[in-house]
Amino acid sequence: MSEFDWVSVGPADLPEGRVKTVSARTHFICLSHFDGQWAAMDNHCPHQGGPLGEGSIERGTDDKCWIRCPWHGWDFDPLTGRPPGGHEDSGQKTYPVEVRDGEVFIGLEPEPEHQRTVTDAMAETMVNWGIKRVFGMVGHSNLGLADAIRRRVADGEMNYVGIRHEGAAAFAASAYGKLTGKPAACLTIAGPGATNLMTGMWDAKVDRAPVLALTGQVQTQVFGPGAFQDIDLKAAFGAVARFSQPVLSTSNHTELVSLAVKTALVERDVSHLIFPDDIQTQASDAKAASPKGRISAPVVRPSDEDVDAAIQMINAAKRPLFVIGHGAWDAKDAIIALAERLGAPVLTTFKGKGLIPDNHPNAGGVLGRSGTPIASWFMNESDLQIVLGASFSNHTGINPGKPTIQVDFERMQLGKFHPVTLPIWGEIGAFCDLIAAQISRNAQGPDQITELAQRWTIWRTEKARRLAEEGTKGAHSAAVFEALSRVAPADALMAVDVGNNTYSFGRYFETKGQHVMMSGYLGSIGFGLPAGIGAWAASQDFEHLRGRKIISISGDGGFGQYAMEMTTAVKYGMDITHILLHNDELGKISKEQRSGEWPVWETNLVNPSFAAFARLCGAHGATVSKGSEVEAAIAEALAIEGPALVEIMTDAELI
Repeated sequence: MSEFDWVSVGPADLPEGRVKTVSARTHFICLSHFDGQWAAMDNHCPHQGGPLGEGSIERGTDDKCWIRCPWHGWDFDPLTGRPPGGHEDSGQKTYPVEVRDGEVFIGLEPEPEHQRTVTDAMAETMVNWGIKRVFGMVGHSNLGLADAIRRRVADGEMNYVGIRHEGAAAFAASAYGKLTGKPAACLTIAGPGATNLMTGMWDAKVDRAPVLALTGQVQTQVFGPGAFQDIDLKAAFGAVARFSQPVLSTSNHTELVSLAVKTALVERDVSHLIFPDDIQTQASDAKAASPKGRISAPVVRPSDEDVDAAIQMINAAKRPLFVIGHGAWDAKDAIIALAERLGAPVLTTFKGKGLIPDNHPNAGGVLGRSGTPIASWFMNESDLQIVLGASFSNHTGINPGKPTIQVDFERMQLGKFHPVTLPIWGEIGAFCDLIAAQISRNAQGPDQITELAQRWTIWRTEKARRLAEEGTKGAHSAAVFEALSRVAPADALMAVDVGNNTYSFGRYFETKGQHVMMSGYLGSIGFGLPAGIGAWAASQDFEHLRGRKIISISGDGGFGQYAMEMTTAVKYGMDITHILLHNDELGKISKEQRSGEWPVWETNLVNPSFAAFARLCGAHGATVSKGSEVEAAIAEALAIEGPALVEIMTDAELI
């Protein structure tokens, strides 16, 4: 028996007359114990793959023992693998068994050298293109692809997070792309696994975050006629994915990956590859492809004519201001320098919150529905808006009637909803560089920096007055975000969900340099915790993000959508602090029903103690119900190096 590798499959505690499934290396084996004997055979029934280890031992009329498949009742001799009669070879592989010192060992043939596959070549190409992280769920129609990813993880070239719901994988990948500008991948099975990605893929698409979706698929021979979990994935992803292609035996496999990742990067969009089950393990000797010579620096320089016109408008304005959105993130330092030169306020859209710290002299806070009266006041008083990396959607609050310079790298965003005075196509950083030396503050204009300080004093006085409104129903949301403003690290990565908690965060939280992520244009509830997972993964994958605290924020409605991802955070030891505002209702919808003169209907929620739930998952969990208790609870949670949840009982009326 020296030609075998003997692999332990556990203690010899299987009772007589029983079978069970055990694993040895990558093999699943049906182990049986009967009449004082031990036997082992391949776990898969040759009929339809039924799990023999979940079957039973049955005695025939001759008192002989048979292993019976639980699916269709096929019988096999435990020692030979043959069916009754013995004349018909079922092809069932059997393995030698030894019991040593109360432990069962199964003899396996030495592991054959791995044969390189199509998915190996494609996974290696993903690595070359900079795919560092995969979020997903391993399943029956992606096992070949999953094994290729496993090999890259084992070699330290990729990292993997196994989630509990594919929708969480999609949101995590979307947040990762928003934070880094680089795509992460999502791994799912065919059918429902793939369709569960849709909401998160749309979130990435409309917020211009690069993502790579990798979905399993049924075997190519059963496409179309209605096989189990067979849906037309190319059609299903047609609207959301900029690039969506099946991987076929005749495909140029490494080129297909290159085009998918390049599309995600260049277009800042969703790419999708469909992997039929039988293609995943097809042999391949293709060399992994590289991005070398395939992609250029993303610099679009504005025209000289547009730059000259912008300089004239800026220098003539007495009350210019900047409005910056998330698209201006990479150029934020250059924008702040321009604002300092002009003595101009810098307002942000809600998606752009955090681009300028609220304690900066030029900061004017968030504009729009989730914003501050400071931003609204300066918007009304301005005589020129310099809008950088922001749209004019109905939530931004940007005044379409003001003289406006709009700069964006995407031409379709320029004057998208209405004409603007001066639309400029170009990268925002390039625009800032071109005008920096040629603009100056208009001497006839007022001292807007002093005005900003005055307006902040007025607003902070108003916030303090609102804190006094707190009663017995729970903490005021202003108290939650006042406390979080004091204790959140200045370099924290913050993921914000959708709902009343979102409006309150935009209004009351004062940034000190934190990077904020949200479901912007899609506005999808449930984004918070999965996005925190995506941010945590990015902090492990990119040196400039390493060591930064992750804070996710949601209401009870949003947290309930992906609550089980708390176990994902525990599994991987993710340093995420989740702030949960608990008011037992979908408070934002209740508010909209009242304001629209509708009766409040079906917005109430039945919730557990989320702090107790977090503790059951293995995380830290604490509950508070008064504003005065919030700061200490959050500080305690932030000090924990691992997943933590602070459940704050809040009054839904006080936002």
